[in-house]
Amino acid sequence: MSELLSPADVQAAGEPIAMLKAALNQVLLDQGAVVDRVTTAVLARGHVLLEGLPGLGKTELCKGLARALSLPFKRVQFTPDLLPGDITGTYVLEGEAKALVFRPGPLFASVVLADEINRSSPKTQSALLEAMAERSVTVLGTTHQLPSPFFVLATQNPIELEGTYPLPEAQLDRFLFRVQVPAVGAKTLASILTQRTRGTPPALKPVLDAPALERLFGFVDRVHLPQPVAEYIGRLVEATHPAAPTAPDSVKRFVRYGASPRAALGLASSARAWALAKGKPNVGFDEVREVALAVLNHRLVLGYEASLEKVAGGQVVDDLLRAVPEVIRG
Repeated sequence: MSELLSPADVQAAGEPIAMLKAALNQVLLDQGAVVDRVTTAVLARGHVLLEGLPGLGKTELCKGLARALSLPFKRVQFTPDLLPGDITGTYVLEGEAKALVFRPGPLFASVVLADEINRSSPKTQSALLEAMAERSVTVLGTTHQLPSPFFVLATQNPIELEGTYPLPEAQLDRFLFRVQVPAVGAKTLASILTQRTRGTPPALKPVLDAPALERLFGFVDRVHLPQPVAEYIGRLVEATHPAAPTAPDSVKRFVRYGASPRAALGLASSARAWALAKGKPNVGFDEVREVALAVLNHRLVLGYEASLEKVAGGQVVDDLLRAVPEVIRG
């Protein structure tokens, strides 16, 4: 068992986390909830799917994150004609001997922006599966390790827009969070117009580097997860399955398939990261509830009944949180 965090450790982690959030808040004005989620996912070493209409700053947020963390960054614009080899890399013939040499693709960076990921075909989307789960890619039978740390931040247009392809369930399950980026109000728009020439965000200065980030990862791993909280996470994930005796009515009516064990691991890791960001050395029920929507909303496979009644995954998660007790008494 890892040594528990001391008050000094929590304080030591708090300053760089606050600096990272402050930097990202310079890029994305008045979107504190989105910045909190992205920061939490980074601390939990997870991938993030940012969903929203074009022009809301999703791409700039990803670029700003890489800059603030001093990590190598690559951007891939997903289009219908993009091929898997364009992402993973491929072998090419070089030299007089025509030897096969591997040329790494854009996945070989620490922060990879998959821009408008649902503009490409499912075949190309699936090229990210191994990279996101195993931190490696296999080309022509040879496995190549990706850099550490490694994050995929994907932006996605709402699937109702023309020319988009819904991500497969296996792909969605690899994302720790799906975060909705809402439209901004008139006050924020006025700030953008008066403070930014042509809307360009300020050039961020790095606030962390790879060793400092690894130190934060170590702090997150030492955040204590009490047994009652772990059992609560288990009950939440179990109740996402329609056949479970504890499933609420909305799950039984609208969900075809519930969340996988990866969702339980995601709840635990992100709750640890969120607790540390709040200055706590241990995870409470509140932290689990506060990250549950971002972890579970994309992992529930809804049936046609949900489409007919216009029920989204987030509504089912809200029902789930109301229905599943934190502690079983007696």
